[in-house]
Order: sequence, then C-alpha cells, then structure tokens
Amino acid sequence: MKKLGPVLTKLTLGVALATAIVACNQNKQADKPAATVATGSSSTADKAEIVYINQDTLLKNYNYVKDMTGRLESHGKSAQADLQSRGQAFQREVAEYQKNAGTMSADARQATEQRLQRKNQELQAYQQNAGAQVQNEQMSEQAKLYEKISDFVKTYAKQKGYKMVLTYQKGNATVLYGDPSLDVTADVVKGLNDAYTKDKK
Repeated sequence: MKKLGPVLTKLTLGVALATAIVACNQNKQADKPAATVATGSSSTADKAEIVYINQDTLLKNYNYVKDMTGRLESHGKSAQADLQSRGQAFQREVAEYQKNAGTMSADARQATEQRLQRKNQELQAYQQNAGAQVQNEQMSEQAKLYEKISDFVKTYAKQKGYKMVLTYQKGNATVLYGDPSLDVTADVVKGLNDAYTKDKK
C-alpha cells in the first residue's frame, strides 16, 4: 500500500482553494456607481475589488485542515498496520509450509499450495480494497474542505464588497505578484477558524 504522505501532498495541492469564487456583486446596476461598502467610510471607488488568498498560508493555519490531516493520517496508519499484520501472518504460513513440505504427502502439499494461493489472492484483493477505501475517504474530505472554503469565501467577498478572490500558491503562477494590501489571507483564516470552532461545539 502506498504511503500516505504523497497522497496528502496531492490532496493539499489538489485543493484549488475555491479558484472559481468570483463575481459576488452581480446585481449591481450598470448605470449606477458602486455602492458604499459597510466597512468604515471608504467606498468601492477607492477600495480594491480584487484580492487574493495565499493558499499555502491558509492550508497551514486553517484548523480544519490540521484536524482533517490528522484523521486521514490516523486512518491510513491503521489500514497500513492491518495490512502489514495480515501480510506477516501469511508469510508465517508460507514459511511453515516450506519447513514441512518435505515430510508432507503429495496430496497434502498440493492442497496446502492451493490454499496458500487462494489466501494470497484474497490478501491482494483486500489490499486493493483498503487502498481504494483510503483514497475515497481522502477525496470525500477534499470535497468537504473545498465546500467549506468556497462557501465561506463567497460570503466573505459579498460582505467586503470584493468582486473577485484569487488564490496564490508558491510554484503555481496564478498570481505572479500581488500588493500585500490585497492579501486577505489572515482575515479569511481567522474567519474560517472562528466558524470551525463554532461548528465543533
């Protein structure tokens, strides 16, 4: 069974952090100036309408991701330990057969070999099923994470009057440069963590 580390890396990279979270003020009338946002005295005329989130920072500091990673690692280790235990038990049976094969009758050897072959096939099938189960769990968790972030950022963008929220990740050239004043990562992480703390209660 593949180690969980590379899969979690794919999971983290695969969370495209709600890249399509855009156009939150679609009902604005074309012939009217933008309405004043209820965040102090500044209006959308002198306020950024496009901001970005640092995906690496968000995934590192969002408590839900930490808990999710812990759950996946725990389940992965448990599945791996189970497979290892079954594999060792099978190897002991094979070793026992090899030790006693010289004293067994031809019929007994043939029956034992067939039984061991069946057990080996069953073990391989079990390993594939366990791997698929872990992978399905990871995909399910990834979907939940995407929904949580996406739903939160949509609401957040509407409240702040942002028309587009981009995502930045080191090594991924979606955003080559962004003025630090447009970085709303800390605010989003705080909001996500506050909401997650409420959900856990």
